[in-house]
Amino acid sequence: MRPFWIIVSKEISDQIKSWRFIIMVGIILLTCFGSLYTALSNIGEAISKVKDVGDPFLFLKLFTVSDGTMPSFFVFVSFLGPLLGISLGFDAINSEFNKGTMSRILSQPIHRDNLINAKFMASLIVISVLFFVMGFLVMGIGLIAIGIPPTAEEFMRIISFLLLSIFYVAFWLNLSILFSVCCRQAATSALSGVAVWLFFSIFFDMIIKIISRAMAPNPGFMHRAQLYGEQNFIMHLMRLSPTHLFSDATTTLLMPSVRSLGPLTMEQVSGAIPSPLPLGQSILLVWPQVTGLIAATVICFALSYMLFMRKEVRAR
Repeated sequence: MRPFWIIVSKEISDQIKSWRFIIMVGIILLTCFGSLYTALSNIGEAISKVKDVGDPFLFLKLFTVSDGTMPSFFVFVSFLGPLLGISLGFDAINSEFNKGTMSRILSQPIHRDNLINAKFMASLIVISVLFFVMGFLVMGIGLIAIGIPPTAEEFMRIISFLLLSIFYVAFWLNLSILFSVCCRQAATSALSGVAVWLFFSIFFDMIIKIISRAMAPNPGFMHRAQLYGEQNFIMHLMRLSPTHLFSDATTTLLMPSVRSLGPLTMEQVSGAIPSPLPLGQSILLVWPQVTGLIAATVICFALSYMLFMRKEVRAR
């Protein structure tokens, strides 16, 4: 395993010294501080609502509160996280071919799978360190500003949110590595990754709305069971998007008052007590979304791994 960790350390050094990583980190930190400032500016209103409603999860408001001028912290993560993953992986493989260094690397006592595994591991370590630093930075500044420490459940919810964000960015990282293996030019792989991100961020919701309008007849002639089945079908289509999966999961983890992610029948609603869910129940509620993100990440990595192992490497 020594060649593997040597490549990992080399890739980490190259990434944190690159200008694209410095620019992306600067943008993410700037938006992070902007969303934190917005949350702290409106924390007084959140505290008054907490006193009226009785919501004990005040510290989580730092990640969810927004006044409309700037989105909240988790919305920024869902928007800028894919760009970070794409920027770290779009030239992971094809740059070695274009520089003529692939044959030199593989001529050393290094297995081919060690190369792609090390590139993925290095990017994953950089992403994990960045997100945990941002998360603890927000918690530290919030603790100093409001003077109220988080409870154990709030802390575990924030850690769960950070882990989920890492899985979400890892999906886009593996997708960009897959395009890097398939495409010869780095610009082509970068544009392919950005195109997929734009499709799921903007156009996918439009397509789902068009499908829902085309499928929906006159509601007056539909039974309640048919309306329920149609809404369930639309929800299943929406869950094909990794952005929607991440949004559902983060909303449930950071807002314990969310008790359902889909339509409910009158039988399911009757008798329910409107109270926040405990952490275990929230994790059970979002477990399908978390499983979907992990499965999509593993599938993208498996495809890139298989294609790279079959790829012909010629000496130059």
